Amino acid sequence: MNGMKLTVYVGERDRAADGTLAASALGDLFARNGVRLAILLRGIEGFGLKHTLQTHRMLTLSEDLPLVWVAVDTQEAIAATAGQVDALLPAGLVTLERAQVAARTAELTLTGDPAAKLTVYCGRGDRTRGRATHHAVVDHLRACGVEGASVLLGVDGVRDGARRRPRFIGRNTDTPVMVVAVGAHRAVRSAMPGLADLPDGATITLERIRLLKHDGRAVAPLDTPPDTDPAGLGVWQNITVHTGEDAEAPGGGSLYVELLRELRAAGATGGTVLGGIWGYSGTGPAHGDRFLSLRRRVPVVCVSIERPARLAELWPVIDRMTARGGLVTGELVPAFRAAGPGARIGGVRPADTGG
Repeated sequence: MNGMKLTVYVGERDRAADGTLAASALGDLFARNGVRLAILLRGIEGFGLKHTLQTHRMLTLSEDLPLVWVAVDTQEAIAATAGQVDALLPAGLVTLERAQVAARTAELTLTGDPAAKLTVYCGRGDRTRGRATHHAVVDHLRACGVEGASVLLGVDGVRDGARRRPRFIGRNTDTPVMVVAVGAHRAVRSAMPGLADLPDGATITLERIRLLKHDGRAVAPLDTPPDTDPAGLGVWQNITVHTGEDAEAPGGGSLYVELLRELRAAGATGGTVLGGIWGYSGTGPAHGDRFLSLRRRVPVVCVSIERPARLAELWPVIDRMTARGGLVTGELVPAFRAAGPGARIGGVRPADTGG
């Protein structure tokens, strides 16, 4: 079905309008509204309108790491929920993106640019063919030639309108995880039939993207549409870099750390880095943390959202930082709202992006 994805970026210490913690208030709202699927992800680094860098690498008691809620449902359900989120949060970033939403891949149709983002949402304890579902999905996607996939572990969630809070003691098998895969249509199409046996309760989304770079090689040019639609509503673009935590920047240092630092120095509106637990990008093997390993080999996903004209100005930074590796994708964002002390940009009414 034609659906929509709502993504909300807040800080760990951000408060909702009623004084409660923003992340918890959002989970309550999604459950109360009966949202089909929502997952809370913990970021490892980021900055926003205040341009204050928050990172898990600093040994400090004042950390305020980014938290990201992702919710998917029908267009009508998400549009109604987005208005409530806007009223609930005096600060934070809210985006809306169009997506096909289904329980089975047979219900999805590949359209648009010759690349796609396929996301599988399932439970942490779900099993497929005798293995953890998220591991089975990643291996299947890689065998089919899909260019990259990352498993992101939820720390809270909602499935079919029921809150799936993790408990301090327990396996937390119902807490959602998401497998985010990006690749060319031919690879995604070949992978879709093999995902027909996902467990009951799984949700799949399919989104239109443009694959821009693959292992340092340019695949397609950056698209630069007008900053507004015919009705004057703002249009935004999401640039995502899929890489590994151990990947190095061209000048040395960690790629994701240096990329975020360069974007911040260049005046980008914001950036968020999410850490995965398993996955691959480009031609490398699937990887994750290993027992007794001194070097982390987990995937990371770096997200930055800008107006198209501003993104074109920032593109040389992203292009240079990903000259040796990484998988870079772009997609249109029809609604973007960023708010902070004394500042507000955009809104939650979706623009016409032709999708």
